[in-house]
Amino acid sequence: MKNIKAISEILSEWIASEFGRTYADVDHDFSAIQAVATANADFGDFQCNDSMQLAKILRKSPRDIAQAVVDDIQLHESVDKVEIAGAGFINMYLKPEWIASYIEGLGADENLGVPHIGEGHTIVIDYSSPNVAKPMHIGHIRSTIIGCAIDKMFRKLGYNVISDNHIGDWGTQFGIIIKGYREFVDKDALAKSPIEELERVYVKSYEKTQEDEGWLTGCRDELVKLQSGDSDNLELWGEFIKMSLVEFDKIYKRLGVGFDYMRGESFYREKLPGVVKMLEEKGLAEESDGATVVFLEEEKLPVCIVRKSDGGYNYATSDIATVLHRTEEFKPDRIIYVTDERQQLHFNQFFTICGKIGCEVKLDHVWFGLMRLPEGTFSTREGNVIKLEALLDEAESRALKIVQGSSPDMTEDQQKKVARAVGIGAVKYADLSQNPQTTVTFTWEKAMATDGNSGPYLQYAYARIQSVRDKYKEQFPDGDADSCSIVFTEPVERVLALKLTQFSEVVVRAAHSYKPSTVADYLYELAQTYSSFHQNVPFLKAEEGLRESRIRLCGITARVLKAGLDLLGIETPERI
Repeated sequence: MKNIKAISEILSEWIASEFGRTYADVDHDFSAIQAVATANADFGDFQCNDSMQLAKILRKSPRDIAQAVVDDIQLHESVDKVEIAGAGFINMYLKPEWIASYIEGLGADENLGVPHIGEGHTIVIDYSSPNVAKPMHIGHIRSTIIGCAIDKMFRKLGYNVISDNHIGDWGTQFGIIIKGYREFVDKDALAKSPIEELERVYVKSYEKTQEDEGWLTGCRDELVKLQSGDSDNLELWGEFIKMSLVEFDKIYKRLGVGFDYMRGESFYREKLPGVVKMLEEKGLAEESDGATVVFLEEEKLPVCIVRKSDGGYNYATSDIATVLHRTEEFKPDRIIYVTDERQQLHFNQFFTICGKIGCEVKLDHVWFGLMRLPEGTFSTREGNVIKLEALLDEAESRALKIVQGSSPDMTEDQQKKVARAVGIGAVKYADLSQNPQTTVTFTWEKAMATDGNSGPYLQYAYARIQSVRDKYKEQFPDGDADSCSIVFTEPVERVLALKLTQFSEVVVRAAHSYKPSTVADYLYELAQTYSSFHQNVPFLKAEEGLRESRIRLCGITARVLKAGLDLLGIETPERI
């Protein structure tokens, strides 16, 4: 596939060559000079600010440097004029007809100009990672949908992406669950709601470990039997996993999330002794108070336990084994982990150890802030933990009221289908529109708003464009807007077109910074720009030719909105 160059790239290459030609007698590489979009249209469409950085090198004032380039400039075919502003900014004004031609090229490209810069590169993304035998709650949603958006963005850029849901299916909690299950399980409740019953059993068993030393010992014995391969305990453990996966799958289907692999901690359990042995042989691990640890004083990090005094293994050991296995199996260039902010120390420790043992793969931890209710953080103790299923049910219920009000003539089934897309899209966007590292305070009022920076607002913008195009087809059945030339007769058309040209760069920037919010911000700005376009120029009543140009511009806008929302995992109903 041939990539369409971004306008900033085209102009950067050109202005860099102009600097090089003007200052050909200077021993300096000017190839890094850039053209960037202006923040204010009064100062052109793009500008070059590099004269400031060249002042010391060229021993001239920034304005004199810029003036020399402008005085000798050979305009690019896309550029109408250049002007100098301020201390030495070079402002560039593009030709309207060139922008129109560029937009037509974007519209003809199935990837809307997004470059396949990832071809030949493999990335593993580790996200979601719920624990077996526990229902997914609202706290799980950030890892799941942030990870999924990062996954989609890298796939859009042509990377070979491998998504792996590293579920928590091994460890101390299973001794507690197994013993509690044998003593407390209600088989009728288990049949009706397996995960809720397993959670009840776990909580009751855990509470008893805090009161009864003998019960705690019994739980440890059950864990040892499981880890030693006891058939009864392995069978129970396997049933817990099966029940959990069924429940997880229901949630993932509702969220539209899928994984290439769903390998739990247990997948690597037989490799853990080998990891510890390797660390010992490399002189990295040593015994301390009966445990095996790696000291990380040089990196100013706390000691990392890789094998506990009772012989059990820690998360770090499992994660090191996972990296080694993924590196061997997939040969990735990068492994990305999406978890909450509380795990930063853990990842610093085990990334450091991976570096010490010679792992060359790039390891990145994408951490995010916690989600809160207006009254505070979700807390089991405070009784305000919200199960993810209940959150999604409430979202669809609220969205259904919106759809029933806006489209009462829809069939009931269609209303429910649209409500599902709008409700779940609203929850996703409320999260993804935030910088991942900020704390998110979730409110229904903001999430479900139809006139602000929200998922429903963007979905409505898309549906409104589709409505315009449908009306065009009805009124002009022989019309062919998508093959008509684009022309600009009003300033807002040019503004909208320039906004559309930024999509490819936004996707690249969002993926490489691991910030889906960059895409969300862009889509909101695009929807606002389109709204101004929609309100200020006639579409169907415009004269022939101009009418088709505007309808074609509408169509490209709809495609960009749809592609951007798809990257966020949000559906775009044709009608709301």
